Amino acid sequence: MRGTLQSVPEANFDGIVGPTHNYAGLSPGNVASTSNQGTTARPRDAALQGLAKAAALARLGLVQGWIPPHERPHIATLHALGFTGSDEVAIATAARDAPHLLARASSASAMWTANAATVTPSKDSGDGRVHMTVANLRTMPHRAIEAPQTARTLRAIFRDEQRFAIHDALAPLDASGAPSPWGDEGAANHTRFTASGGNGGETPGVHLFVFGAQASGAGRRPSRYPARQTLEAGQAIAALHGIRNDQCIHAQQHPAAIDHGVFHNDVISVGNGSFYLVHELALLDQDRVLDDLAAAVGPNFQALVVAESEVSVADAVRTYLFNSQLISLADGTMALILPVESEGHPGIARLVQRMVDSATCPVKSVIYLNVRESMRNGGGPACLRLRVPLTAEEVTAVAPGCLWTPAGHAALEAWVRRHYREELSPKDLADPQLLRESRTALDELTTILGVGPIYDFQH
Repeated sequence: MRGTLQSVPEANFDGIVGPTHNYAGLSPGNVASTSNQGTTARPRDAALQGLAKAAALARLGLVQGWIPPHERPHIATLHALGFTGSDEVAIATAARDAPHLLARASSASAMWTANAATVTPSKDSGDGRVHMTVANLRTMPHRAIEAPQTARTLRAIFRDEQRFAIHDALAPLDASGAPSPWGDEGAANHTRFTASGGNGGETPGVHLFVFGAQASGAGRRPSRYPARQTLEAGQAIAALHGIRNDQCIHAQQHPAAIDHGVFHNDVISVGNGSFYLVHELALLDQDRVLDDLAAAVGPNFQALVVAESEVSVADAVRTYLFNSQLISLADGTMALILPVESEGHPGIARLVQRMVDSATCPVKSVIYLNVRESMRNGGGPACLRLRVPLTAEEVTAVAPGCLWTPAGHAALEAWVRRHYREELSPKDLADPQLLRESRTALDELTTILGVGPIYDFQH
């Protein structure tokens, strides 16, 4: 049966930035990632910035949680690629013979938990449980290795199987070893709308699944960068979660936007409640999609379409205007959580003022936060969090150590300062001490969060 029709509050689970945060430029189509390739990163600052963002949202009254990083460098990946011997020997050999493969195995990209899974709240699912399908992230080799650890981690956080269903990633390959129809990048291409202005409401939500291409080969495709999400993946997830067909809208991302560096839909649009902030070049046949959303969501649905002349796609990618967090506050209004890189753009300033001054727009406050280390690697505020709408009872079933508290925040800050390096360059990935440092840090973190031994090295 479906979940009870009670309020579903906003919950954000932010990825804790891992100790190997570095700029290897591994993500074609992600302009910030490739532009900063080879520069020196600051892992300690990156992790502290992420914790500070989570704390800022918790203090606004949102349910806030944490998702721990993955073990990196990932020795199992190096072994699978043929680098044998001890951990130290495998790292040294990869650094000498194939540094790009060592970089793939060392990426801290799991910090962007918007790509961890696609989430359906209990009020929308077929069996009244919260459903999460882990993303296979098959398009990018450094991210395709994440799914098994993500599944273990989510099952440790959302451990009550009576309330939560954690599905393994859709198979990235078919029986012959060829790519399956299911290219899935997680919640970064999924938006849930509700008939009410906020996150809850008394009716099930409407789910917008955005895809870059059809695995069947039909339709238009980008020509410069890969389309990472397929139509078939969104359809499979909706069916797996038991979402009714009349609650689903599948729309294609504009190929021209992908070719401008819009690698996920959350780089070109953001929605919350019954409000949708969307660039005019976000979707193919966008007018029809907005009409379909209005019909499905109801009369409260409101789309604010940002013109190319106001903020260009290139500037949207550079500033991550749309990779903001759009959140509901206790007073019924919404706040837009933007990266500081957006603050000085004149078109964005005019847009923000227009929203705040409008009698009908729900956005009445704008908050700029510093997540510069993540931004330089291609992820803004929205990339860093997985939205998980939860009932009050479901919140109590989450692993307690993974929910924000002032004491927990202080413990994590102290943990970062003890274990993280101030600077890390690509050449530092060859240092075998980095693996030892990371494992020591993660071993302690699992105790702080109370999630148990979720990493291979702990067994």
